[in-house]
Amino acid sequence: MTATMNARPKTTPLSVLINLIIGGLIGLAEMVPGVSGGTVALVTGIYERAIHNGRGLLHLVRGLFSRRSDAQGAAPQVEWGFLAAVGAGMVGTVLALSKVMHSFVENSPETSRALFLGMVAVSLIVPIKMIDKRDLATRWLPAAALFVGAAVLIFFLTGFTAAEKPHPSLVVVFLAAAVAVCALVLPGVSGSFVLLAMGLYQPIMGAVADRNLTVMAVFIAGALTGIALFIRTLDYLVNQHHTLTMATMAGLMLGSLRALWPWRGDGTTLAAPSGNVGWLVGMIVLGGIIAGAIMILERFSDSHDG
Repeated sequence: MTATMNARPKTTPLSVLINLIIGGLIGLAEMVPGVSGGTVALVTGIYERAIHNGRGLLHLVRGLFSRRSDAQGAAPQVEWGFLAAVGAGMVGTVLALSKVMHSFVENSPETSRALFLGMVAVSLIVPIKMIDKRDLATRWLPAAALFVGAAVLIFFLTGFTAAEKPHPSLVVVFLAAAVAVCALVLPGVSGSFVLLAMGLYQPIMGAVADRNLTVMAVFIAGALTGIALFIRTLDYLVNQHHTLTMATMAGLMLGSLRALWPWRGDGTTLAAPSGNVGWLVGMIVLGGIIAGAIMILERFSDSHDG
């Protein structure tokens, strides 16, 4: 069940704890190239709720700079406890585990990719289940076209990476953050991979690990700008074209599996399974089990709240 602004779930200690954990998982996902925080939000059932609240928050901010009555009307529509819990989980995880995750991805690339491949592959079930079957019966052709098109597009885009830029300017950091945050809110599109494709993953992760406040502040400003420009469009698509949007998101997730294939040749070239096949297959299975457990947790939370 997906919460909406009109059917607001109860706030309980358990729901706060679960939202903290979900926020932490989203933050964890966004530190790994090829893994999407939007996918985690979709799998855990908070995706549409987060988009609705994000749009409500933007209405509030705009109201503060225009008409105060607009801000007063928008404030009650925002689930402050929900946003605070998810946000705290995200920020806390990034600050606490940036060095650990950076080391894991860099020192154990095959293992990390295998683990996340299993998680994302199993998570494909979620957007597919969210498609309205009756609506799909009348719109199957555009839905299929968007699914295949999105999968093919992301499959090829994840084959490109740029040379690393060790000392990017603050303007570049700002613009990169604005683009990467759009990827964050799209399931199947990894914000970290966008940074990697721009050659900025290592410098940004290094700035977070070293607590470079200037770079972090500019990155946050760019991210807020990007989300302000993008979230309204996404909210419209989710509400007015739900079936086609979910089909597109499923395609994005499917295509993104290329970035997580454990066996590689030169650069991003895919290779046949070899070497520690048993270990890596085990990691894929473990990733799938973790994703399944997250989906069960979301169902338990829904039944407890409802």
